[in-house]
Amino acid sequence: MDGFIINPKYYCVAENLFSVFAPSLNDWAEDPFTLMDNYEPFKVDSSEVSIANGSAPVFTLELLRGAPVDYTEEVRQDEEGQKIICGYTAESKPVFDFCLCNVTVGMLVCSSDYKNAQLLIPENISKSQMRFSINNALMVLYAIATAPFHTLLFHAAVVDFQGYGYMFLGKSGTGKSTHARLWLKHCGAELLNDDNPVVRFDESGAVVYGSPWSGKTPCYRNVKLPLGGLVFLSQAPYNKIKRLRGVEAYAAILTSVSGKRWDVRIADGLHHTENALAMNVPVWHLECLPDEAAARLCCQNVAELRR
Repeated sequence: MDGFIINPKYYCVAENLFSVFAPSLNDWAEDPFTLMDNYEPFKVDSSEVSIANGSAPVFTLELLRGAPVDYTEEVRQDEEGQKIICGYTAESKPVFDFCLCNVTVGMLVCSSDYKNAQLLIPENISKSQMRFSINNALMVLYAIATAPFHTLLFHAAVVDFQGYGYMFLGKSGTGKSTHARLWLKHCGAELLNDDNPVVRFDESGAVVYGSPWSGKTPCYRNVKLPLGGLVFLSQAPYNKIKRLRGVEAYAAILTSVSGKRWDVRIADGLHHTENALAMNVPVWHLECLPDEAAARLCCQNVAELRR
């Protein structure tokens, strides 16, 4: 049949494989895969995927044209006109409603184990709205479905400095991207990801990966580095850095990790990985100005442990 997609497209982010497919392109005025150029560096040829040998995707997303479904709201996140409402259907299926300016531009309906999901995309939305919907659906699924596999999706900026990844954490507007750029300018670092890097922790230690999600700065690098340290930022009229340990280190990590924490199964997976990071990777608190001195102070302290 013309426009029928037999095989899904596969992507691998931080060694977690997932797939995306659209049953029929005849339903689309715009091929949705043309809006997924940020995923190209992470694309895996279908001939390299062997499901029989244990390479099954951690989740599969089906892109469909469809109207939103009714649901009961649990919790919502609202930031700068971008809203994500979490809930569940009458059949107890998890739902995520993606809204721009209070208009639904996509609705993600998941299986109870999050291994399969459908993204219902309304008719007559713009390319930018569709891109927003697809990106958020994949981010949500990725953060939840990979939680049992020692994987954390962070809200952070990360730079590559002397072969290690250094992550900058903090609340929105704290200056994570600004501090990363200061490292690029004054410390000789290179940007790995500006908004949503992925961290995995296993017997070999902690590794940070680039991802297809990088906020307002297009930086989609399929690169992995040993994680050298995490720096929690807060604004101040001075520059001061101190090492965090124990509960303080854990709390700094906790606030920057995406996930559905009110689901016990998911929360347990996140907790184990967050706890391992807090115990094994240096965590710092930098109170700072957005200036060269702050970047140099931070770099000298956190990178010193790796020399």
